[in-house]
Amino acid sequence: MDKKDIKKRILELSSEIEKHNKNYYVLDSPEISDYEYDVLMNELRNLEKENPEFSYENSPSKRVGGEALNTFEKVEHKVQMKSLQDVFSFDEVLSFVNRCLNQLENPVFIVEPKIDGLSVSLEYTNGSFSVGSTRGNGFFGEDVTSNLKTIRSIPLTLEQNAPDFIEVRGEVYMPRSSFRKLVEYQELNDEQPFKNPRNAAAGSLRQKDSRAAASRGLDIFIFNLQQIEGKEISGHKESLDYIKSLGFKVIPTYRECTTYEEILDEINNIGNKRNDYPFDIDGVVIKVDDFSQRDLMGSTAKVPKWAAAYKFPPEEKETILKNIEVNVGRTGAITPVAIFDPVNLAGTSVSRAVLHNQQFIDEKEIRIGDKILVRKAGEIIPEVIKSISHAENSQPFNLPANCPVCGTKAVRYEDESALRCPNGDCPAQLLKNIIHFASKDAMNIEGLGPAIVSALLESKLINSVADLYELKAEDLEKLEGFAEKSSQNLIKSIELSKNNNIDRLIFALGIRNIGIKAAKLLCEKFLSIDKIMNASIDEIASIDGFGDVMAENVFKAFREPHRIELINKFKNYGLKMDYDGVLINDNRFAGKTFVLTGTLPTLKRREASDLIVKCGGKVSSSVSKKTDYVVAGDDAGSKLVKAQELGIEILSEEELINITK
Repeated sequence: MDKKDIKKRILELSSEIEKHNKNYYVLDSPEISDYEYDVLMNELRNLEKENPEFSYENSPSKRVGGEALNTFEKVEHKVQMKSLQDVFSFDEVLSFVNRCLNQLENPVFIVEPKIDGLSVSLEYTNGSFSVGSTRGNGFFGEDVTSNLKTIRSIPLTLEQNAPDFIEVRGEVYMPRSSFRKLVEYQELNDEQPFKNPRNAAAGSLRQKDSRAAASRGLDIFIFNLQQIEGKEISGHKESLDYIKSLGFKVIPTYRECTTYEEILDEINNIGNKRNDYPFDIDGVVIKVDDFSQRDLMGSTAKVPKWAAAYKFPPEEKETILKNIEVNVGRTGAITPVAIFDPVNLAGTSVSRAVLHNQQFIDEKEIRIGDKILVRKAGEIIPEVIKSISHAENSQPFNLPANCPVCGTKAVRYEDESALRCPNGDCPAQLLKNIIHFASKDAMNIEGLGPAIVSALLESKLINSVADLYELKAEDLEKLEGFAEKSSQNLIKSIELSKNNNIDRLIFALGIRNIGIKAAKLLCEKFLSIDKIMNASIDEIASIDGFGDVMAENVFKAFREPHRIELINKFKNYGLKMDYDGVLINDNRFAGKTFVLTGTLPTLKRREASDLIVKCGGKVSSSVSKKTDYVVAGDDAGSKLVKAQELGIEILSEEELINITK
């Protein structure tokens, strides 16, 4: 296949993949299987890898995320992103409607659900997604284009006949199913879980590493036209219909109403369906449809006068606190959990809620037997709001001084409010530690889920993480539900995990505050387990992205006798102890960011990147004010132009080689 055919095939694949993204994520009507989709994506990635000069900025292959950002650039909103006037009663809705009726002739209203998420702007130039930004203060937001590109329902290119320029406004949200998975992961790792899907969406969209944002399962609904060039649109419903025709995922319903009674009926209709949506809504928005009538009513400095947002009151229930259980997490966190008489909230029966820590219990004066007020934060996570009244003769509750599972004296570290069991061999921690060790982002032992780990521990087949590597297929066949084939598959998966790079092993060890990215940074710095174990606090703290607390946690972790013993066992079982990465020879490019563009005469993209990394530099996929150098080859396109506009130094391949000698 010649270069012309390769370029044509890449464009064909990109178009076909984006069509299937729309069918799946926007229209909810997939036409091909996941396997067929993966085949197309793999072909595209391979072609782009072999022909980087044809890998363009809005390729669907880049939706998985890319380089980490040091900061978010400011973006000026040419059209102010205003907030809405909130109303909390039907009387206030009636007052709003009457104001509109008094000022306008036969106004039509559009009533739509108010998605509970994070408001963003999407700009498209010549049909291509160019800039995505947060609302910020309405006048200036932050550039989060890279993270927004990971949301599959956002079109990277618009349908045919797209305008020269269009800016739309949407609400990024986290579906309830994605939120539940995220909270389960955070709780398993004793992390402070997000309180509700809205906070989770906001936190995910501002991840410095777009790969982290891509893993969160974010989605979006478009609800407004901000500006457009080359087309006249006269009303809100017309704009939503047009936006939908361009390939955007618009809000699920938008009904035309002409009277207060019709508006009230639609508010109640949306409210009744509130728990059926797979995402959170926190109210209903009422807008005047006609743009010319909107101009007549005008706006205040902060809100338009032609719109109002009716906010649903939170659903809260009274119940009786029957008990407070104490759970022990994977990292030893001792967490109190309220057990109360079941109540129905947001469509489900609820009888438990985390009480966080002793300080939370003391501040709210919560006692066993109290009448308490509970709700679901974000319609999902149960929480105790307050104690309404104390039971007769009730006493303040205090967390135990010793671990309720193993009896070890509990400790409270200086930098946190949680009480912890310091015993790494505590049975409660062991179960969750092994589950974490086998998880996808850690050692990725396929088939070793929570139920099987529990069965292995109960049957005494394992007593520690290291014992996994002594298991034999015939041992597993003794367990209920295990046949010869499934036993062999699990043993094979355990064996395969021995070949994992050590950044996975470091993460799997469950060191406090050391996540996937931090584990990788450690390995890139020291290249082996032994060197990490022998590193000083100052050496660890010198890693870009590490702080004193993280460095101290790593230093202490590798001096704990049980962890040293565990690593020695791993060595004996043949687990990889060295990191397959690029050795940093010196730091001449420390703090410097490079961008590669075009086809280099002799070096492949990977080889050029390795030269830069070996000298302590970073390689980014996009040009910005933070870029120090652009290495340009043949057919360098928009990145080279942008670098020239910003006055960034341009290097040839020969110049790059010379300065890395």
